[in-house]
Amino acid sequence: MMTAIPPQPSEASAKTKAHQTEDGSVVWLPDHDALHNSNMAHFKSWLEKRGHGPFADYHQLHRWSVAVPETFWQTVWDYCGLIEDHPADAVLQGQMPNARWFAGMQLNFAENLLRFAEGDAADSEAVVAYSETRPVLRRTFRALRDDVGALEAFLKAQGVQRGSRVAAIVTNGYEALVGMLAANSMGAIWSSASPDFGSGALLDRFGQIEPDALITVNGYGYGGKHFSRHNEIEKVIEGLPTLRCVLSIQQLPDQAPLQGALITSWDEALQRHRGRAPSFTALPADHPVCILFSSGTTGKPKCIILGAAGLLVNHAKELMLHGDVRVGDRFMYFTTCGWMMWNWQASALLAGATVITVDGSPGYPSLDKLWALSESERVSHFGTSARYLASCRKSGLAPVEQHELFNLRMTFSTGSPLLPEDYDWFYASAAPGVLLGSIAGGTDICGCFVGCTPLLPVRRGEIQCAFLGVDVLAYDADGTPLQEGKGELVCRQPLPSMPLGFWQDSDGSRYRSAYFDRFKALKDGPVWAHGDFIRFTEHGGAIIYGRSDSTLNPGGVRIGTAEIYRQVESDDAVADSLVVGRQIEGDVEIVLLVVPSGEPDFDAEQERNLRTRIRLGASPRHVPKHILVVEQIPYTRSGKKMELAVARLLNEPGATPDNRDAMANPEALDSIREVCREARLIG
Repeated sequence: MMTAIPPQPSEASAKTKAHQTEDGSVVWLPDHDALHNSNMAHFKSWLEKRGHGPFADYHQLHRWSVAVPETFWQTVWDYCGLIEDHPADAVLQGQMPNARWFAGMQLNFAENLLRFAEGDAADSEAVVAYSETRPVLRRTFRALRDDVGALEAFLKAQGVQRGSRVAAIVTNGYEALVGMLAANSMGAIWSSASPDFGSGALLDRFGQIEPDALITVNGYGYGGKHFSRHNEIEKVIEGLPTLRCVLSIQQLPDQAPLQGALITSWDEALQRHRGRAPSFTALPADHPVCILFSSGTTGKPKCIILGAAGLLVNHAKELMLHGDVRVGDRFMYFTTCGWMMWNWQASALLAGATVITVDGSPGYPSLDKLWALSESERVSHFGTSARYLASCRKSGLAPVEQHELFNLRMTFSTGSPLLPEDYDWFYASAAPGVLLGSIAGGTDICGCFVGCTPLLPVRRGEIQCAFLGVDVLAYDADGTPLQEGKGELVCRQPLPSMPLGFWQDSDGSRYRSAYFDRFKALKDGPVWAHGDFIRFTEHGGAIIYGRSDSTLNPGGVRIGTAEIYRQVESDDAVADSLVVGRQIEGDVEIVLLVVPSGEPDFDAEQERNLRTRIRLGASPRHVPKHILVVEQIPYTRSGKKMELAVARLLNEPGATPDNRDAMANPEALDSIREVCREARLIG
């Protein structure tokens, strides 16, 4: 086992709850096995034997990786054993935003993810699928490959071909993986969404990319309830005139199947072509493999196109090196098919790991569900959101007392900054000895800029490191690199998984505007500005303070919303919260919305205690001007707080979000509007 550092008590005022350790203190140390036998350790030694290095530590390895990017990315490809039909003529050509990766290479993305379907691992489990509506399903690598071949043959028979778009309204389960792999095998482009999206949000996405095929469930289960989607799916089919075929999955076995001239049941489609092998068509390195979407809460979402070789090599680096995913590991990430973490999870197949999918509510029938599955399925890698870990902490859950998690080596957290208190809870009550890997990146690159490594300590409240090959740092508002302090997260070198562009953006203007216009006047050339507010620590780690476009500026002082969340969401009286800035008389005042954790409602004494906690734990400038009690906080369907939508509500009278279908709980905005009216913050 790896070494956990017991939390140490620290002084705190009577008005605030004591933290168990100070920010930046070590809470986990790599043991001998991590330092010498992890994939990252082997990669480091492998490089040194080939004349690179020597590397005294991870930080020196990182400096080398950004100094010689072409050499670095080629060594990742070679070390991870990725498959190509024809090697690249050049690893990298040009610079951002027009960099081109692995020119001349021919490969197939699906072939790489199914490379363990032959040989000794072929009959080991590839997928274990849990659902609230169907029995658990287990499939081997060989069976997965067979189903991929059958589905590819069906799609081809319907006229789907290279470059066609295959859209999917699916749950996080087996069929989603088969569909993606079948599409990619022939060179079609995969794009998925979660079935809880409304028809408007689905058409805003898929209507832009004009799919030839649609794979869809007839409904879904969540929190013990079943939700039929017949009416919504009918509207989507009607709104997609380019469709040649629709495959229907009986996600709700007791509900009637979808009916229509274009519709074929999933089982029938596979049965028609049973025995056909995947084609694994060789394609150029920059052939599109998938289209992901931005959140779409303020208009139609951006359609982000990702290329095969770039996505593949980046996922290999992140999962196999940083995540230490190995052959035979068991990988479970709680996600939906509308979030990039689904694509990240799927790529664990290329490491020879079993992918364990979970569809439904993470809190049903209890919040302990995912920890129980981690025990019963012998999970080695468990991924979730920071919000879920915070919920476990607030509920007093203690997995270490209830489950034997001997196989667990790493827990990933993403979606929002992980609070220092959640590090305390994790190492005291969840999984002492396990590497807690806070990772951060985005849908835009379907990957990470900063995250975890088995070779470094975990420090309370900090992301461990910048990822290999990522030349990331903080800029001030004028584009000057910061040696200390908070600034804009930028990347100064191209990454293989940066988008090929946006769909329906032929001149690239929307793509350039999204990432490169922020600092386009710099003499050193363009940099990618990601939109996060970040500080790099003296340890080489990072702390993210929220989105830079939601940064608060009271009195001209830049404050990241995460700085306030760190204080508020460690208060037992608060179940959830949201922070926004209200513009007034040329300045900004901070508005804090809180959801009380219990009865009675949030009272005057609790509000005073919270203000004291924020003042002492952050600064007087962080203390909100207004604290309002609300019933719920609005979230996107990928689980992110909708700060900008609430800020717009406060600062643009009469404004409403352009796409309520893209929100997980649009009714929350309606109730917040009424609370703000009662408080006379809006008319």
